[in-house]
Amino acid sequence: MTRDPADLTAADYLDGAREMTAADRPYLAHLLAEEAAQRTTDPATAAGIRAAFPDPTTTRTGTD
Repeated sequence: MTRDPADLTAADYLDGAREMTAADRPYLAHLLAEEAAQRTTDPATAAGIRAAFPDPTTTRTGTD
């Protein structure tokens, strides 16, 4: 089922972020969570969302 992205809610984006986390797709999870945070009016809730899905490119540890 195709949906209009304008109709999606923060909860829809969070569901997608959780699905991407379960599928081991952390960057996509982060992007979806960021969209959810932007659609949230409460700054504390938005900060919690961002903390739960950190940007994997900044938290990656290198191995040489």
